[in-house]
Amino acid sequence: MVATSDSPVTQCKGSGMTTHGGSEPVFCTIVPPHVLDKLSQAEDPALAGPARRTLQRDAYERTQRRLTTVLGASAVPAEADGKPQRTIYDARHGTDLPGRKVRGEGEDPGRDATVNRAYAGLGATFELLLTAYQRDSIDGNGLPLDATVHYDRDYNNAFWNGEQMVFGDGDGEIFLDFTIPIDVIGHELVHGVTQYTANLTYFGQPGALNESVSDVFGSLIKQYTLGQTAAEADWLIGAGLLAPRVTGVALRSMKEPGTAYDDDVLGKDPQPASMDDYVRTGRDNGGVHINSGIPNHAFYLAATALGGHAWERAGQVWYDVLTGGELKQQAMFTDFATLTVKAARERFGDGEELDAVSKAWEQVGVRTL
Repeated sequence: MVATSDSPVTQCKGSGMTTHGGSEPVFCTIVPPHVLDKLSQAEDPALAGPARRTLQRDAYERTQRRLTTVLGASAVPAEADGKPQRTIYDARHGTDLPGRKVRGEGEDPGRDATVNRAYAGLGATFELLLTAYQRDSIDGNGLPLDATVHYDRDYNNAFWNGEQMVFGDGDGEIFLDFTIPIDVIGHELVHGVTQYTANLTYFGQPGALNESVSDVFGSLIKQYTLGQTAAEADWLIGAGLLAPRVTGVALRSMKEPGTAYDDDVLGKDPQPASMDDYVRTGRDNGGVHINSGIPNHAFYLAATALGGHAWERAGQVWYDVLTGGELKQQAMFTDFATLTVKAARERFGDGEELDAVSKAWEQVGVRTL
C-alpha cells in the first residue's frame, strides 16, 4: 500500500548555513505535522484552536531560527570535563527565549515538577551518551544543555531549535506536559547529536533516518534510565504524553509501527513497518515522521534478537554509524543499513550481532549492499 499527498510541511528545517564547526542548524519538533494538521480540523474549537496556534508558533520559530543563523548566534564556551552543564528557564507561558532562569547545574529540585523533569531528562541524555558511548554532551565537547519550560499557552509541542530545548505544557485535552516522557526529551536532544555528526538532510529517506535515529536513542535513554532490557521495554515513543480522552498509547511504536493510536480526532497512526507499505508523500518533508517506522522497526528487531540492554550492542552499532564519518547527508535506507552491517562486523566480528542486524533489515525489506 503506497499513500501519496502534496503540500509539504516543514517541521525540522536546516537553514543551509553552518554553525558549531560545520553542522547545519535545525528546528525539530516531536509532534508530527500530520497530527497537528488533523487536530486543527477538529469541530471542537477547544481542540482545533491550540493545534492551529501551535502550527503558527512553529512556523514563526522556524523563521526566527533562520534569522538567528544569518545574524550569528552567540557561542557559549564549554569545558569538556565529562559533567553536564544544565540550565532550566521558565517562559511563564510567553514565547521569549530562553526566559527566566529557574534552576542551574547542581541546584536542588524545586516545587515545579516540570522544571525537575526537564532537568532530569537532560541529565539522563547526557549520562547515556557519556557512559555508553564516551560522548561528552551532544556535541562531544561538553556543550551546555539549556531548556525552557512552560512555553506559550496550550502549546502542543516540544522542540530543539539548534541551540536549546523548549517544552510546551500541552492543551490538557489531547496532549499533556511534554516533559513527562523522558524519551521525548532524549529524542529532541539527539537531533542535536545528528546536527553535530552526520547532519542528515531533513527530507525523504535521509530525513526519516534523522527522525529514526532520534527515536532509537530516545528509547534507549528511557530504557537506560529504567534499567530495562530489550525484552522489558515497551518501545513506545511518547508514552504518557496523550491525554486520557485519546484512543492511543503514544506517538509512535517501534515494536509495532502503525499501532500507537487510532483516534476519532487524531486519526490512525500512519507509520509503516516495512518497505511493502512505504508512504510516498510530499507532506511532512517527504514523510520523515511516517517512514521512520521502517528503520525504527529494524532497530527493534535487531535489539530484541540480541537481548540484554539494547544500548550495549545494537545501540553501539547505530552510534558507530551516526558518528563514524561515512554516513552521508543524503543517505538512503540502503546506505544506512549497509553501514550498520559493516559496523557490526568491525566491532563484533562475524557473530550474532552481525546476524541480528542483517536479518533485521531483511525483515523490513531494506536491502544491504
